Amino acid sequence: MPPIPDHPLRYALSNELHARPFPTLDAPCRAAFLAVKQPHDAARRDRELDRAHLIALLDRHGAPHPQPGATHYSAELGRHLLKWESHTEFVTYTLFGPGVAERPFDGTTFEMFPQDWLSKMPGTRVTSALIRVEPRPDDATIKKKLDDWFVPESLAVSSVVDGSAIVAGDFRIDPAGHARFAVFVRPGTDSRRLGRIVQRLAEIETYKSMSMLGLARAREIGGRLGQLDTPLSAIVSDMCGDLHTPDETLQGLLNISAELENLIAQSTFRFGATAAYEAIVNQRIEVLREERFDSRQTFGEFMMRRFDPAMRTVKATQGRLQGMAEAAQRAGELLRTRVDVERSAQNQKLLESMDRRADMQLRLQKTVEGLSVVAISYYAMNLVAYLVYPLSDPLEIPRGVITAILAPIVVGGVWLTLRRIRRAVE
Repeated sequence: MPPIPDHPLRYALSNELHARPFPTLDAPCRAAFLAVKQPHDAARRDRELDRAHLIALLDRHGAPHPQPGATHYSAELGRHLLKWESHTEFVTYTLFGPGVAERPFDGTTFEMFPQDWLSKMPGTRVTSALIRVEPRPDDATIKKKLDDWFVPESLAVSSVVDGSAIVAGDFRIDPAGHARFAVFVRPGTDSRRLGRIVQRLAEIETYKSMSMLGLARAREIGGRLGQLDTPLSAIVSDMCGDLHTPDETLQGLLNISAELENLIAQSTFRFGATAAYEAIVNQRIEVLREERFDSRQTFGEFMMRRFDPAMRTVKATQGRLQGMAEAAQRAGELLRTRVDVERSAQNQKLLESMDRRADMQLRLQKTVEGLSVVAISYYAMNLVAYLVYPLSDPLEIPRGVITAILAPIVVGGVWLTLRRIRRAVE
């Protein structure tokens, strides 16, 4: 029996589900995370530049290169494990190292990224984070460390994954330019589970930062929408009051519609990406299965208070932009209807004028026909008279009598002949 043919993408798509394994970590350990994005048109960037920059880092440590076209890669850099991933808009580098420093979040792990290498990064930093993982002490010690390490007003703390760990972070940027997260793991926690927890924290920070790019775009567009709203409303009001000609109204409406469509084209990708990133943030928090610790706000509550309003602003701006575009379209349809009605009225007047002219032409034609009967009859009488007058002397009939007798006969004959010709033409 011949083998069943496979779809060309079957194995590639199947392997994609297993392409980004979670790291396996044991406490104590630490992680340094970096997300890089090109400032403009990042989705269509030259990905070979990202790969070349990764290879430059690997060459410094004598590590093997990734396969051509790879979108994820892991390698040992001395005592550290490097995890690299290429996403639609950004690239992430994560370094995992054993043990923790005496001074928390001292940035030693991040120094594994050389300064000259960072300066040549094909893009700009979206976010970077330091994650400290240590065995879970008693609750009193955890509280003291959290008070020393984080800003209490912004601090989010929760017990996650059925009590496997306590995670904490304030989502602020420290003087070195990094966000900070702490993980206190319960003894005996599986190393893969710990790796998933750390990975989720890095993803929450990354996708939160990427989502906030939509807020910046929304604020930029919101100001321009405010400027366009007034003239658009004025145009609609003018259409009700007939203050401007249709040509003037159409020109103003076209200008506003063109700019609105341009704003939609420029923001569609960003707003769509923001919605996708927001969903990922909420999903990553959900899978942590948070439980409250020491009456502190959880990550979910922090996002509800600080992150969700920003996302609602993005959605409101997107809806406003779409609504204004639809309003401009409706105004265009109303203007088209108005022009059609005015054109129909003009056509009606033109038809009435044409009817009047046709009636006048018909009357004039009848008048001309009447005159033509007289003219033709006159010439016909002369011709007939020339034929009959020679008989007047032998018959002793005066010429005046002959003329009187012939006149009605000739006129009647001419009139009947012209009538038959007109009927034949009609």
